[in-house]
Amino acid sequence: MRHAILAAALLAGTALPVAAQVQQQAAVAPIGFTERTLANGLRVYAIRDTTTPNVSVQVWYGVGGRDDPRARSGFAHLFEHLMFKATRNLVPEQMDRLTEDVGGYNNASTNSDYTNYYEVVPANHLQRLLFAEADRMASLVVEPASFASERDVVKEEYRQGLARPYGSLFQTLLPALSYTRDPYARGVIGDVANLDAATIDDVRAFHATWYRPDNAVLVVAGNFDPAQLNAWVDRYFARIKRPAGAIPRVTITEPPRTAPVHRTVYAANTPLPAVLLSWQAPPMKSDDVPALAVLDAILATGEHSRLYESLVYRDQLAQSAETSLDLRAATGIYAVYAIMAGGKSAEAGEAALRREVARLRDAPVTPAELAEAKNELVTAALRERETAEGKASLLANDVILTGDPRTSERHLAAIQRVTAADVQRVARRYLTDAQSAALRYLPAKPGAKGDTVDVAATVVTAPLVAPRDVALVQPASAADRVPPPPPGPAIAPTAPAITEQQLPNGLRVVTVERHDLPLVTAELIASGGGSADPAGRAGTASLAATLLTKGTATRSATDIVRAIEALGGSIGSAADRDAAQISIAVTSGQLRAAMPILADIAMRPAFAAEEIERARAQAIDAATVSLTDPPQLAGLVAGRAVFGAGPYAAPMEGTPTSLKAITRADIAAAYAGSWSPDRAALVLVGDITPAAARALAATTLGDWKATPGRAAVAAAPFGTPRVIVVDMPDAAQAGVVVVRPGVARADPRYYPLMLGNTVLGGGFSSRLNQEIRIKRGLAYGASSSVLARRLPGSIAARTQTKNATADEAIALIVTEMTRMGAAAVPVAELDTRKAVLVGGFGRVVETNDGLASLLADHLAEGVPLTEVGQYPTRIEAIAAAEVQSVAAALLDPTPASIVVVGDAKQFVEPLRARYPALEVIPAAALDLDRPSLKRP
Repeated sequence: MRHAILAAALLAGTALPVAAQVQQQAAVAPIGFTERTLANGLRVYAIRDTTTPNVSVQVWYGVGGRDDPRARSGFAHLFEHLMFKATRNLVPEQMDRLTEDVGGYNNASTNSDYTNYYEVVPANHLQRLLFAEADRMASLVVEPASFASERDVVKEEYRQGLARPYGSLFQTLLPALSYTRDPYARGVIGDVANLDAATIDDVRAFHATWYRPDNAVLVVAGNFDPAQLNAWVDRYFARIKRPAGAIPRVTITEPPRTAPVHRTVYAANTPLPAVLLSWQAPPMKSDDVPALAVLDAILATGEHSRLYESLVYRDQLAQSAETSLDLRAATGIYAVYAIMAGGKSAEAGEAALRREVARLRDAPVTPAELAEAKNELVTAALRERETAEGKASLLANDVILTGDPRTSERHLAAIQRVTAADVQRVARRYLTDAQSAALRYLPAKPGAKGDTVDVAATVVTAPLVAPRDVALVQPASAADRVPPPPPGPAIAPTAPAITEQQLPNGLRVVTVERHDLPLVTAELIASGGGSADPAGRAGTASLAATLLTKGTATRSATDIVRAIEALGGSIGSAADRDAAQISIAVTSGQLRAAMPILADIAMRPAFAAEEIERARAQAIDAATVSLTDPPQLAGLVAGRAVFGAGPYAAPMEGTPTSLKAITRADIAAAYAGSWSPDRAALVLVGDITPAAARALAATTLGDWKATPGRAAVAAAPFGTPRVIVVDMPDAAQAGVVVVRPGVARADPRYYPLMLGNTVLGGGFSSRLNQEIRIKRGLAYGASSSVLARRLPGSIAARTQTKNATADEAIALIVTEMTRMGAAAVPVAELDTRKAVLVGGFGRVVETNDGLASLLADHLAEGVPLTEVGQYPTRIEAIAAAEVQSVAAALLDPTPASIVVVGDAKQFVEPLRARYPALEVIPAAALDLDRPSLKRP
């Protein structure tokens, strides 16, 4: 990625048999589109949607990691980055000016089979985006400075992947393990040696070879006039010449695996053992894909899946157990994998994974499992179609991988016809032990020698041969440059209509009705969260919230997930600093069956001893993993540094030490202090009317009785500024955070602070990203954020860079924070950042989940819901002087703490020279439960 969201109603309190809970799912309407092919071979698809004020423009090229030239792995991905630089008529980063600066966004990704470029912008900017996409297809400029800078950025992206726990498992080892002949064996991101070997001439030849109209798909989805769209496409794209000669495809076929493969790897930064099994999967166009999709859903979708129930829940062997059905144009990968629980071995995990796969081969799945999987897949398909961008991506992916824009729809229809015999048939065909490749991924230990998993020497690759007619493209002179066309008349967005009602017991019922898709998101939110955790027991609220869905007086944890997932829905519960919430997402026809389950969870949680211990163990394992991830750990240390001993200071999910100290009484007290109807609200967004929402709330939650709550949590003094280095020897990168005190969400300075923060570090065009990534190539990205909740929060700037440049990155962050208050932001720059905020807000409220979450946040923070509709107006009204005044007070780095987590020997001395009071804490001696951060 260039930049750094799946027949009888239930009675309240009564669990019916699963078979009785399964209703007919909502139908998924076909995506309406038009298609045509230009004379130069460009395939054009248009999906009109007048309910949105936006438009998505996507160009997908049929070139990916599989097509990387010999000795140039990662080349397609490197080239993706360069496509955002100059063209004949566009200056570097102008794509960001045309998208982010008008309230939209852009991104790109490289897959094994394709590279795609996609934008979402206000619909009146459509012509400008078509102009720009055509210009970079036809006349990309590659010059030394941009080439060198972006190559450095990609190296940091590569290192960032390796710095994460288990990063190399998926980034490099899985593809190399899976193929012996097909160039899919090479990781898409490549490696440093191959990146260093690339030359500018290679880049120019690559563009001429692959970036041609007959190797591209253009999809436009959203609010447009069809005749005007056709005219613009003809104007900008039809003139691009189709090169002579065929596209040089790799046509190798991966031979079937006929004998099992076993590898063991020892890796640093591996807090818990992991095990992965993989098999060859058929191409996406295969008629076996629908049955495999159903098999995959039965095995791994939700907490009622076979893997979760057996490995994670029942046997507590694994912290997580998941699958990946990676469908490609040619032979794909089906992988099942588990991160083991503390004290459990990879050998036990492998045996358990093999046992679950064998069950699919040896016996038919049950009718209830089959129905549940189909319902889940239909709901997921509906959610994919919530936005114009989602529909465009789905269609383009089908065209690139199969040549048929209706492939996903055909598969979805076929899923409804899949039988238990079909599932067993594909399990026996593709998932035998003899066809498996196993990888045990173990913590490094002295003297341990594992296997080498490299790309096989037999993998077939082709050299890069430049076409004979490659012409060197130079930027046009200022006089000759053709500017993008002006934007058209704006289409005004429609603010969500929010209806609020109240039940006699005090429960607030908030509704936003949307009837374009048969989906509803329900979120029940209660006041109180991690800010009220007892001293030394961080994670109490989080653990209590997790346990809400793990059993009630009438339903077991298994009953709950089985009932919701049988409806094709999903359920979750969590806590943040100021609230706890339970959420469900279902099709609207299943809401009446799902709501009694939500009500039972909220009103009658059991907090059974065995469930507490199971959840505690999982939370300890998750916390253990987070302590080995440099940027994640830097964030946790920064929180403790800025908040000191305050209510937001300790890690929200707890630490291994604090989690062990939590008792059932602590959990029950956390629940009692939060969950009461007079301190709660039910948010319903989607295919439901306010009248139906109130009636459903009254039926399911109307007899919930109010109970006394605990005293409100008070703010505490912020911590004293510190400079902290957490020494993690041999870390692949350093995580850097500069954090200072902030404000509460209700503070009147919130809106100008948000705008100032967006100038500083919000988006690809922000000042921090410009200085750290774009100009210097020090990191994959740099950003800043505002945490403003019910109590005063924090403001943080962060990046992740190679260890040797951590000091330089900190200096740049401090300089940019200081500059924010020293001079007014130019009006032109301020206007673009306003557009970023307003456009981002519009995309959040476009989906049911996004809007429900936003409303829940307002309720938790004590902010009137009317502010949702006022947000764009309030942002637009902010003046430059107001931003400068707030920035001088709240973005000044003087009271900030600085945290670096990484290999200290590579950066500590230059950092100490500027900050003599710097503290070095060995990672093994770090104590997040203490304000001092040090063990006594």
